[in-house]
Amino acid sequence: MSGGDASAAPRRAARRVEANPAMRGLARSGYVANGVLHILIGIIALVIASGGRGEGDQSGALKALASAPFGFVALWVLAIGLGALGVWFVFDGILPSNVRGGVDGAARKWGRRVAAWGKALVFLVLGVLAAAVALGARPNSEHAAESASRTTLSIPGGPVLLTVIGAAIAGGGVAFVVMGLRRSFRTQMSIPSGTAGTVVAALGVVGFVCKGVALGVVGVLLAIAVFTSDAKNAGGLDGAATATLTLPGGSWLVGGVGAGFIAYGLFCFLRARFARL
Repeated sequence: MSGGDASAAPRRAARRVEANPAMRGLARSGYVANGVLHILIGIIALVIASGGRGEGDQSGALKALASAPFGFVALWVLAIGLGALGVWFVFDGILPSNVRGGVDGAARKWGRRVAAWGKALVFLVLGVLAAAVALGARPNSEHAAESASRTTLSIPGGPVLLTVIGAAIAGGGVAFVVMGLRRSFRTQMSIPSGTAGTVVAALGVVGFVCKGVALGVVGVLLAIAVFTSDAKNAGGLDGAATATLTLPGGSWLVGGVGAGFIAYGLFCFLRARFARL
């Protein structure tokens, strides 16, 4: 088999998967599942902002869902949808992007592939997490993040690695904010005209910006953990909410981010309908 035939086979398989109506429907359901997660995180953030207790991250949202009536069924539905969306992005990364040839074109093509595979990893991990909670696991993402950071800080070169990770997360937060402000998410959707399109765009702007701010805080906390050599400063979204509460007006900030996460969740519902798949 020639090298060209070998490289064409995965692309043919990817096209068959993406042309399958059932797979396309499952991938769209993944956006709905992602929306449910973000709405739950947003509600928990609002509870925390008002002085209540909760885990304002993905594992906390899934555990809250597990305690609800028929939560077991809902978790499996989320796991299947998130996993299907992750698989979709795996194949989406295999297909060649519509970019011009040459060195610059190849770089952009691989950039888009890496972005697609990064999304695939996120959704697959979330799908596995939802399935684990459905099976009875009760993970604590905050403690896991602190433990991983503590281990990383103790190894040679660990502080540098943790700084790079923090910078990458903060950079992702900046990217979310930019995507929201520039409304670049519209290129990935077929947004309708009129009032419906205005609502979709508004929810996208608010959701992307607020999620970007939350990710930026997580990245900053990782950097603080490096400079203070204290892994307690390194956590996830839940740790970011806790740290933000200590700031002047922190409860309002956490509440605003929570409302933004709810907006992003609603945007994900609409994205399930209008995403270009």
